[in-house]
Amino acid sequence: MLHNFKIKNNKLFIGGISAENLVARYGSPLYVYDTDIIKRQYQEIVKNISYPKKSIHFACKANVNIELLKLLRQEGCKLEAVSKGEILAGFEAGFLPEEIIYTCSYVTKEELQFVIDNDILLNVDSLKQLEIIGQIYPGKKICIRLNQGIGAGHHTHTITGGPNSKFGIDISEINKVKRIAKKYKLQIIGVHQHIGSGYLDANLYMKSVRKLLDTARKFEGLDFVDFGGGFGITYSPKDKPLNMVKLGKLITKEIERFNRDYGKEIEIKFEPGRFLVGESGVLLSTVTEIKKSPYNTFVGIDAGFNQLIRPMMYGSYHEIVNAGKIKGKDELVWVVGNICESGDIFASDRKLSSPKEGDILAILDAGAYGYAMSFLYNGRHQLAEILVEGESTRLIRKKRSFLHE
Repeated sequence: MLHNFKIKNNKLFIGGISAENLVARYGSPLYVYDTDIIKRQYQEIVKNISYPKKSIHFACKANVNIELLKLLRQEGCKLEAVSKGEILAGFEAGFLPEEIIYTCSYVTKEELQFVIDNDILLNVDSLKQLEIIGQIYPGKKICIRLNQGIGAGHHTHTITGGPNSKFGIDISEINKVKRIAKKYKLQIIGVHQHIGSGYLDANLYMKSVRKLLDTARKFEGLDFVDFGGGFGITYSPKDKPLNMVKLGKLITKEIERFNRDYGKEIEIKFEPGRFLVGESGVLLSTVTEIKKSPYNTFVGIDAGFNQLIRPMMYGSYHEIVNAGKIKGKDELVWVVGNICESGDIFASDRKLSSPKEGDILAILDAGAYGYAMSFLYNGRHQLAEILVEGESTRLIRKKRSFLHE
């Protein structure tokens, strides 16, 4: 959202540097991240959920840049990984095995073996995986990922819980889970759910919290309950932000009540991804051409859906501004990319301030599932990434083409 950044002389600044200056220095198009926003978002969770026995694990599939992982670890964050590659990235960033949770999803026996050999805690996603883990390492401590029929997201592909989700063990199969665990003497020390990352309503989020705590009562000897992600961010100016102050109080109150009933003080875990990095990121791109048809005005830019696929893949809204002219004469335009596909559209019928060739457009809230989902289609580059801290900048990933690694 635009309120995350400063406006000076009608120009967009990321940290202490103008977007135009960043493009002049590093080229276009370009991914840029604001360090202060990442730190702020992490502290939003830590400070507002006052319950002391908690862990925050960054769901690094949102953005696996090593320097961002290092930044979050320095803040005190832990890691949630979904692949061997993400675990290795975590190791490179300095995370220890005990700071990582691995969430399984239709993975090979070899990958499960790698996770177990590195002594990383697993969120087990299926009865089949439970059997494999029991056979490889009987007696191991594990966490069970449950599908409780609850999910949230702006698109069906972003909802990770519910009757049509491929993830988790259905709660109707809890007795089967217990039988398999007993057979192999597996120790279930945690229960986990991930419902998607679209919640902006604290009361709705609490329904999933209460549901998982109700399920947790069916297990003895738990050390923790893992609520996964779920914290949403405001992509559209019409969205109201999640009230973390209210949510933190509700969560703390509910956990304290659970502890009294359960007879034990448990740890709580959260796995935010989008919430931590989404608002920090901006995709900067240059207007290459303005094409007027009898029906629409197309503002073409030097980026494409291979570099930010969310609008095409999910119909996602991203606020777009003219970085060198925030306020001006608004025109109703379509912002389109340079990929040879009809669906390469970032925005349709969107108001944009006086667009001209050579202007720098800023596509906001692109820090999560932006670069992480990019690819080399049409022979177009994966972009360089820049980290801004105040008036300092640092290249944290070089531009990559299909010709050169």
